[in-house]
Amino acid sequence: MLRAKQAPEHIRGAWRGTSWIVEVIATGTRDGKTFRQTHFFLTSLRTTPEALLQLVRDRWSIESWHWIRDTQLHEDAHRYRGNGAGAMATLRTAALNLLRLAGFQSIRAGMQAVLTTSRRYWRWRRESQN
Repeated sequence: MLRAKQAPEHIRGAWRGTSWIVEVIATGTRDGKTFRQTHFFLTSLRTTPEALLQLVRDRWSIESWHWIRDTQLHEDAHRYRGNGAGAMATLRTAALNLLRLAGFQSIRAGMQAVLTTSRRYWRWRRESQN
């Protein structure tokens, strides 16, 4: 649910250009438990509430993608230089897309499955060479 109202004068004075306070209430179920979260945004955009909601959704879909990349792949910890940064970002994106295409809803579960499978392969290969 989204509600937007014109920002009061004291807020417009403190944040020049601000015209709206937007309240987004997100509800749903996560891990079998219901949740309700309220987020507030200040914006200078003068548009419809529907357009504001779409902008908020677009922004958070990007943020959630970056959150997955950092928490599961530790992307922010790497300090690649030159072409290495772009190349590694491309490889990470490909890996995440392959996990999704393979049907994994959870990136973590997908990575654990790949790790388990690769360990089994290398163990089999090592044993077959003996």
